[in-house]
Amino acid sequence: MAIKLSVIVITKNEAANVAKCLESVSWADEIIVLDSGSTDETVSICKEFTPHVFETDWQGFGVQKQRALEKATGDWVLSIDADEIISSELRAEIENAISQNQFDAFLLPRLSSYCGKFIKHGGWYPDYILRLFRREIGHFTDDVIHERVIVEGKIGKLSAPILHESYKDLNEVLEKVNSYSTLQAQKLAARGVKGSLSKAIFRALWKFIQTYFVKAAFLDGQYGLMLAISSAESVYYKYLKLLELQNKCR
Repeated sequence: MAIKLSVIVITKNEAANVAKCLESVSWADEIIVLDSGSTDETVSICKEFTPHVFETDWQGFGVQKQRALEKATGDWVLSIDADEIISSELRAEIENAISQNQFDAFLLPRLSSYCGKFIKHGGWYPDYILRLFRREIGHFTDDVIHERVIVEGKIGKLSAPILHESYKDLNEVLEKVNSYSTLQAQKLAARGVKGSLSKAIFRALWKFIQTYFVKAAFLDGQYGLMLAISSAESVYYKYLKLLELQNKCR
């Protein structure tokens, strides 16, 4: 019996990205899209690639991806984001990997872009993430952001990267710094972590040093410097927003 692969994607206002994403996985046996309130053409674009398009409310990245997983029917599942692309080289690796029956899940490297430049340092590459797994043994954590796939079994690695077209310009950088720092602050607050101005300053400073010097983002030139600064900003605002949440609860 042929092994069936399901691809799952969650979306919200991804009209600029999702066509390229879905085209890159059009060879899969099944594509599941879970949308959460798009106001652009995302849903109609997705329906051009698959009949399995569902609309629901937003409960955070982990919950959304688990909902999409529960609608999949394949033996294996590949989870990708709407701004990610599967190359022909990675497709060949995936098809070979799931046919070998040697592993239960695979870590895939991810090569991400920052303002149009693919970044190979600063901790951004190879950035292994678990995205391919046997459906019946995997599930997503319910984290609102930075969710993970939990599997019980043997995990292998692939070598061709997912291409991640993130942070297309500085406007998107600022938007994501704002939205992600809010979600991260909420996640820390739920865990009982405390924020402070001093923590915001020193954690942000260390993030810059770690990204730019320790993990060698300087080798990516001016884009590496820009990345290190915006990464530090995200940490700075995360802890300030955490402090703000604490003050509101008093």
